[in-house]
Amino acid sequence: MKRVEMTSYEAAYQGFDWDIPETFNYGGEVVDAWAADRARMALIWVGDTGEERRFTYADIRDLSNRFANYLTSKGVKKGDRVLVMLPRLPEWQIALVGCNKLGAIPIPCVTMLTQKDIDYRLQHSGSVAAVTIAAEVDKIPPHVPVRLCVGEADGWDSFETEMTRHSKDFTPARVQAEDPAIMFYTSGSTGMPKGVLHSSRGLFSWRVSAWYWLSLRKDDVMWCTADTGWSKAGTSILYGPWSCGATVLFYDGPFDAEKRIDLLERYKVSVFCAAATEIRHLVQLDTSSRDLSSLRLSVSAGESVNPEIVRAWSEKTGAPLLDGYGQTETLMTVLNYKEMAVKPGSMGRPLPGTEAAILADAGGHAATGDPGQLAIRYPNPQIMLGYWNNPEKTAENFTEIDGVTWFLTGDTASMDDDGYLFFGGRDDDLINSSGYRIGPMEVENALMEHDAVLECAAVASPDETRGEVVKAFIILKDGISGDDMLVKELQSFVKERTAPYKYPREIAFVGELPKTTTGKIQRRILKAQEFEGVDG
Repeated sequence: MKRVEMTSYEAAYQGFDWDIPETFNYGGEVVDAWAADRARMALIWVGDTGEERRFTYADIRDLSNRFANYLTSKGVKKGDRVLVMLPRLPEWQIALVGCNKLGAIPIPCVTMLTQKDIDYRLQHSGSVAAVTIAAEVDKIPPHVPVRLCVGEADGWDSFETEMTRHSKDFTPARVQAEDPAIMFYTSGSTGMPKGVLHSSRGLFSWRVSAWYWLSLRKDDVMWCTADTGWSKAGTSILYGPWSCGATVLFYDGPFDAEKRIDLLERYKVSVFCAAATEIRHLVQLDTSSRDLSSLRLSVSAGESVNPEIVRAWSEKTGAPLLDGYGQTETLMTVLNYKEMAVKPGSMGRPLPGTEAAILADAGGHAATGDPGQLAIRYPNPQIMLGYWNNPEKTAENFTEIDGVTWFLTGDTASMDDDGYLFFGGRDDDLINSSGYRIGPMEVENALMEHDAVLECAAVASPDETRGEVVKAFIILKDGISGDDMLVKELQSFVKERTAPYKYPREIAFVGELPKTTTGKIQRRILKAQEFEGVDG
């Protein structure tokens, strides 16, 4: 694949060719290739108290080789699944690249997941190895045969020790373009989270959004604030930036608006990626005394950015803020670009190499300006291989119209005469809070374990800061009355049983829930009530 310079969107789109290689090993053909320049900086890690660690591409090459050799010594082989539950630490990149070199399939997970969440992922994926930090080892059951810990923990191999014991020489495995390469778990509106399996061609193709949306070059410093379990971290912290030879800033600390500005200034970040929720906080700060002259571009994805926030951030920093659209199954597919006029409220236009369409409910293509389901033409190398061990669910995402196969995103949108796409909403009941996609059933299942709950439904409710929050409508058992104390108790109860970000920030005690004639709860009616009168 050759990078076609985007002198204009039309030129890049028309001149683009995916040209996917027959085989591709990201660790060997990207990281090791950049490592030939031993001085090229790959990663700057910063802790919340200011400590710093720096890694060249040569350092990452050697450490990922040691990691691959460690897995090999433990009997892990190509195709095996490896759960990687790490915070924002350099060991995260080392583990993922090491798995890529071996041909194993890493499963990135955030540390906020509960033991129940992890048990499900381990069992569902059949993972044979787990990598985590000392504070999280109790979440990993003893039956997992390979256990590697950053830090010290009884019964676990030490990451630090193993990275010195094993050789820094390793020959990357031969990986076919269609071989599975990484798996992310994503929430759904029904049932448990789904394992979204991506191929080696996916790792190869994710550089394209780094070329045209992030417009990355090898002299850039890229900072993406996404957490380690999200696919956005894969594209904008690891696979995209390093495919361009850029330096990645990796900060491990809680959100603090002033700290964000400090880091942008101190490390001369040139490309910044953050959720809309973060940008909304940042624009409130006085940055007149700050030197943000190195910042040439900001981007955001996962939730829509209000046009007024886009304007305010661009005026404050002097750098454009470009919104974009993607999902775990397809990664970044509809984007705004520096070389293209931005229309307020638009997700942008399809990534070069990607064809998008709006499909009508009645079949066929929707008329210009009319809402319908956003679809991506298939084949496309960014689209997932499928949901792990669920071919039936995978098949539901595809449809054929006039001999052309389309991948159905599950999102509604519209397209104008210029090919710009405008987001309409989810086609299902997923809740998007600060860019975190939350399946209502996960919240409902946790609530139903509480002795006071008879029935419940979880839906999205509008929120000025987070875009949406989880709101639970609960029917209590006879003899139990709802009050503020019970609200707090239920919220804490959910936090203990699933990832804390999923808990209902709002709870309403009701006498009944809207249902179909067959008794199915109609979440959409509840959601429509919540959004009644809300613009957009």
